Amino acid sequence: MSSQRFLAFGLRFYVVIFFIYLFLPLIIMAAATFNDSRFPTVTPWDGTTLRWFGELAADRGMWQALRNSLIVAAGVLVVAVPIGIATALFLNTVTSRAKPFLYALILSPLLTPGVIIGISTLIFWRQFGVSGGIFLTVLGQATFIAAYVMLMVTARLQRFDRTMERAALDLGASQWQMFRRILLPYLKPALYSAAVIAFLQSFENYNTTLFVVGYDTTLTVYIASKVRTGLTPAVNALGLILILVTVLFAAIYELKRRREAARSVKGV
Repeated sequence: MSSQRFLAFGLRFYVVIFFIYLFLPLIIMAAATFNDSRFPTVTPWDGTTLRWFGELAADRGMWQALRNSLIVAAGVLVVAVPIGIATALFLNTVTSRAKPFLYALILSPLLTPGVIIGISTLIFWRQFGVSGGIFLTVLGQATFIAAYVMLMVTARLQRFDRTMERAALDLGASQWQMFRRILLPYLKPALYSAAVIAFLQSFENYNTTLFVVGYDTTLTVYIASKVRTGLTPAVNALGLILILVTVLFAAIYELKRRREAARSVKGV
């Protein structure tokens, strides 16, 4: 009994330490937003202020960089998600010995350093007269982000009952009808998760983006340049706003999920 209590205590202690490790940097970053120091720090505390939100509002370069990051992330979703879905569906139908090779080939961009992907993308597309910019950034990021989408869709497909697919085809449904009415609804949870991961991977990417973005600076590249020229707590203010927006969307999603679960229970 004592060993079970000790194990339960150790598990709880580990969970507490893990969450402290996870959230303490975010708390310190948020607190630095309200420090009157011109450096993003909480020590020494020079007084409480809200002026960094005003500095953030006046920083046109940062807002333009944020806008570019959102545009790139949206473009990556448009490119990477369909490619990832198609790749997962293709691998799900392959039964030959070449499947492990194809699987490793598709995953190879994830094992390639982002610097190499960025440089190779820039060199390749310059042969066709395409210089760095948002378009090339989308292509460069989608090269490896599509593999994340493929992994998540593949994991979902491995639990799919193929007899439902064959039954729909035997009843006269076309391939498109079967995909739209049976397979796509089944894949929706994985698609939503893959889209969120693809968006976040694109939004925070730096290594690949640095070489292909050209003069259209994204948020990560802009912040990195500000580190060299002088970073202010205005960056902390933007980070705090992004955290609050993320928490808001997560709360809305959770409320929606609980309402749908309650409706399904009442329907039963």
